[in-house]
Amino acid sequence: MEWEAPAIVLAASSYGEGGAVAHVLSEEFGAYRGLVRGGSSRTQASLWQPGNLITARWFARLPEQLGTLTAELVHPSSARLLQHARPLAMLSSACAVADGALPEREPHPNLFHGLTRLLTLLSLDPAEAEQAGPAALIRWEMLMLSDLGYGLDLSGCAVCGGTDNLAWVSPRTGRAVSQEGAGAWADRLLRLPPFMLDDADPGCAADWRDGLRLTGHFLERDAFGQRHRPVPQARGRLYDMMVTLADAAD
Repeated sequence: MEWEAPAIVLAASSYGEGGAVAHVLSEEFGAYRGLVRGGSSRTQASLWQPGNLITARWFARLPEQLGTLTAELVHPSSARLLQHARPLAMLSSACAVADGALPEREPHPNLFHGLTRLLTLLSLDPAEAEQAGPAALIRWEMLMLSDLGYGLDLSGCAVCGGTDNLAWVSPRTGRAVSQEGAGAWADRLLRLPPFMLDDADPGCAADWRDGLRLTGHFLERDAFGQRHRPVPQARGRLYDMMVTLADAAD
């Protein structure tokens, strides 16, 4: 059995004498692992960096085997961000979240295309990504939650039913709550940044911090909690970076 398709490198780890096990995501075949012969060598290590866009080829004698991966580089997303700390942190977080949350060999074309757009935004213009990247990343995390069956309901207030002044999200149900509907319970809810309701709004540092806190709660409880896995450290580092940025902006 074999396949060849455009793919995104999610992760790679050393294996044996100079080899590596890589985890890639493609539109048609989903998340796949494979053995890369010589994947840890100087000539290949840069190819298998998280976030790189590649043309991947996977083959194995039997479908249930680990299989072997080879690839050709299409776009070196990771290398283009080495001098840009926040966009690189966003790239690392997105790939780590996809690596840990997506079930193996199950196609999620919307997530693949969303991640491709995010990586393109981050790597083609890192300066622009400083402002547009955080909101795009958080929207992609919302897409992931929805695609995995844990989507948030931000269509109206869970208490009043209206669509005005939506300002909070219930950490239990994932439904939006208006400022009026929250009442005395506001301190028990998660703040809903305005940019999460308006695709044209890029948000600000405080919004990015609160957006990451919001999606992070449901990633931890549902996407990772149901698989008995911790949220990746790369995402925690990104959140801490946004907390520092928001504190500096206050």
